[in-house]
Amino acid sequence: MIWVTWRQHRAQIIVTAGFLAVLGVLLLGSAVEASRYVAEHAPPGCPGPAVACGEVAVALGRRYDAVYSVFGWMPLVLPALIGAFWGAPLLAREYERGTHRLAWTQSVPVWRWLAVKLSLLGGAVVAGGLLLSVMVSLWRPVFRTGVDSTFGNIGVFNMVGVAPAAWWLYAFALGTAAGSLFRRTLPAMALVVAGVAVSMFTLFQLSDHYAEPARAELSGTVLLDDHDARLVRAAWVEPSGREVAEPAGTGCPRRVDVGQSSRNAEAWQACLFGKGYRYAVYYHPPSRFWRFQWTEAGILALASAALGALAVRRTLH
Repeated sequence: MIWVTWRQHRAQIIVTAGFLAVLGVLLLGSAVEASRYVAEHAPPGCPGPAVACGEVAVALGRRYDAVYSVFGWMPLVLPALIGAFWGAPLLAREYERGTHRLAWTQSVPVWRWLAVKLSLLGGAVVAGGLLLSVMVSLWRPVFRTGVDSTFGNIGVFNMVGVAPAAWWLYAFALGTAAGSLFRRTLPAMALVVAGVAVSMFTLFQLSDHYAEPARAELSGTVLLDDHDARLVRAAWVEPSGREVAEPAGTGCPRRVDVGQSSRNAEAWQACLFGKGYRYAVYYHPPSRFWRFQWTEAGILALASAALGALAVRRTLH
């Protein structure tokens, strides 16, 4: 069965391995070149608050805009492709071609056929997701140290840690279940793409509830010192201690002038702070990174198990 699985799915395995190899070379090459660029142009003390450090970061972003664009689409596109080309054809193609009548009447029982294929391909998918996570984790610090967020940026969060493996496994299970339900490859592929997008949006909305948000009251500024935190919500706190979304009747003018919006907002906030208002921020600190990673991975693993069980039940009955 292992040899049969390889023979039937070698195209997906080879293409995925080739993609990861090419991506690894691209990331390695860009990281080496970027390291040399930073070493030649960045003054001592970077990354840091110095203006020169910011200029180097901006120049680096422009220099590698194409790489950033590819990276930005990967959190959504890669799981959808795994589900569409690994999961959806697994059962749907057997039904479409009628080969299930031959494959499932041989000496190998149906349950064993399913067990071997699901375990081998599922394991390969998880390994590929973990490999991607390692490559991205090694690549990002060259470009984003002290600038970007690993925890607060949901796109980056889904590309590091155990999240890629969990999402790839979920997409694979979703595609397999869709193939067992529709028994047609193209409808199963369409369901996977839509399902992954909806699932990612849903978990993004639910992620704020993985833990009780921390609360900080700020005075003199509305920005947290930790830029890697994941913001949940914010509110103004009146001198009486009551939280309000928008202060009213404060006597602080709030002007809206074209080209001066940032300066006017700062003046309005300074007026409120001067009258005793405080700014309450609810957030998740970066120290919860692995808690959120394992929580989301657990949710996706349970969903994958349920979808796999559905596919097995549909196939056996």
